[in-house]
Amino acid sequence: MSKFTVVNLSEVEDVVGERAPGMEGRFARKHMGSKELGVSFFRYGPNVRSPMGHSHKEQEEAYVVVDGSGRVKVDEEIVDLKKWDIVRVSPKAIRAFEGGPEGLALIAIGGTRPQDGDGVPVPDWWTD
Repeated sequence: MSKFTVVNLSEVEDVVGERAPGMEGRFARKHMGSKELGVSFFRYGPNVRSPMGHSHKEQEEAYVVVDGSGRVKVDEEIVDLKKWDIVRVSPKAIRAFEGGPEGLALIAIGGTRPQDGDGVPVPDWWTD
């Protein structure tokens, strides 16, 4: 492994948009060549809510709001978010995000994960 890697998140393929209209998701872990660290970018359009929640078996995550505002639902608690807020979520907590009136952009940072990943999707989790 090299001493460092430079990856431009805007050049990493959006793998979420086709499955979730109004959303964008770019996962850089494999592009960085990292075994210990994952960094991803998510954008939610205005008032767009993730169609599913998720948790992890082992991986703790932190999310940094880099633009806009919105909300996060962690288990049964809903919290308003604004630019530069950081949300740390323990592995087993179910989480999902929703863009505010101007949308929401997040950087997600995760630690070591099992070879095949450890995300646990929860369909139709945040409904009104």
